[in-house]
Amino acid sequence: MEKNSKRSVRTPVLLSAALVLGVLIGLFAGRNSVDRMLRSLAGDSDAPGGKLDYALSLIDRYYVDPVSTDSLVEALLPDLMWYLDPHSVYIPAAELAEINMPLEGEFDGIGVTFNMSTDTVVVLNVIPQGPSQKAGVQNGDRIIRIDDSLVAGRKLPMDDVMRMLRGPRGTEVDVQIQRKGIGELIPITIVRDKIPVKSVDAAYMLTSDVGFVRITTFSQHTHEEMLRALAGLHAQGMRKLIIDLRGNTGGYMGQPILMANEFLPEGRLIVYTEDRDGEQVREYSDGKGTYRDVELAVLIDENSASSSEIFAGALQDNDRATIIGRRSYGKGLVQQQIPFADGSAIRLTTARYYTPTGRSIQKPYTAADSDYGADIYNRYMHHELFSADSIHFDDSLKFVTPGGKTVYGGGGIMPDLFVPLDTTEMTHYYMEVAGRNILYRYTMEYADRYREKINGATTVARLDSLLDADTDLLDDFVRYAGRQGVAPAPSQIRRSERLLRALLRAYIGRNTPLEETGFYSNYYVVDDPVLKALEVFGEPYRE
Repeated sequence: MEKNSKRSVRTPVLLSAALVLGVLIGLFAGRNSVDRMLRSLAGDSDAPGGKLDYALSLIDRYYVDPVSTDSLVEALLPDLMWYLDPHSVYIPAAELAEINMPLEGEFDGIGVTFNMSTDTVVVLNVIPQGPSQKAGVQNGDRIIRIDDSLVAGRKLPMDDVMRMLRGPRGTEVDVQIQRKGIGELIPITIVRDKIPVKSVDAAYMLTSDVGFVRITTFSQHTHEEMLRALAGLHAQGMRKLIIDLRGNTGGYMGQPILMANEFLPEGRLIVYTEDRDGEQVREYSDGKGTYRDVELAVLIDENSASSSEIFAGALQDNDRATIIGRRSYGKGLVQQQIPFADGSAIRLTTARYYTPTGRSIQKPYTAADSDYGADIYNRYMHHELFSADSIHFDDSLKFVTPGGKTVYGGGGIMPDLFVPLDTTEMTHYYMEVAGRNILYRYTMEYADRYREKINGATTVARLDSLLDADTDLLDDFVRYAGRQGVAPAPSQIRRSERLLRALLRAYIGRNTPLEETGFYSNYYVVDDPVLKALEVFGEPYRE
């Protein structure tokens, strides 16, 4: 019995040892197989991108849960671009068309300017000869339904409404319109078409010989748009010109070069770029510009960037224009957009640009700089927007123009004439009526009340005549604001009166067919940089 007992114990031990040995042999064999596979996957991991490709291959084949490597790449690329510099970016395919739209100068849509007054889509202006005008949409119409969706009363974001109205040219969108004086909703079918995006959004004569042009972006058509606007102003007697680039964040680099050429004599350097190998491309004026003798002022501010700075820098360094306003953004890097097969793209910094005197106006940055985007806020906190004395430049970045003017690089274009941000008229009463959107809502209701006259204000003179006749405008607004819960504050209203009157007229003007021209032709009386330009020109202005 004892021998049998020992034999029965020994058999499972031998079986266990064999099992362990088999597992180990299998493990080592499997590991060798895996090692061979990993070495095969690794390939040349020392090559550029090899380690990243290797890591993605490992995740794809061996990670414990299934993972989409495409999703990982989409997540990695934005951070990869951000690590290079603040202006190299990755653009997903779903966002590329929307981001490119201002640069391309057109989109597919129905051709209306609209806004959300409280919770209703109000048509401010219908583009002449556009799809909506051809279908019968009128200024002042309310869009109640878009296709099968109710849009009135839902407080939808404007982006959602735009997506519903836009679509490929040739496609149809059904809308139901509420129109003043008509009891029932009006059904209208609109065939979408190509809609131009204006980069020159205001152009008019400030005085008998001073023209004003506002340029909001640099699309592929900006130079052409500017020439059309200037031709119209020149026909009205323009001999002096204000070009407003405030808030213009840039766009195509070729456009400011073409524009600067219109104002410069032959052989003047406009801008040059330099790549990583030190290779330079220099752009010179050809002397064929149409407006070489026009007296010129250019308005900039802290949000004027890139192409705006190329234009302003070219004219400043050639002593050709007076630059007025506040220090510009400071973007001196050039990006090239490179597409991927899936419809996405990267905008990769490939060069730096320099103004004619040789200055780089790129503000300092480091790779993956988290503080770069806070620069404008920091300028505000350091009172730079209110006082030129708060701005300091390194003497090593000093340059001198041919005319002997000192200019600086290293962080934007410093204007020749600094105009501080003025908040003296912004009383508590003003902040209440502006911040609660009461001022804007009043002008929308005013436009509805006088829609026929508003639609007839097709020139600045007609708009002025309409508004000058309404001597009760401010008092009527104060009563309206009171009904909206903002009690009159006589001393504050007197202090803000100039600003309130200008904005009331300007917002009403924006609701006319003049759009932005209607706004700026009334707002300029409180627009200090514009008034400074008129002062430089020796021109009177309307009180």
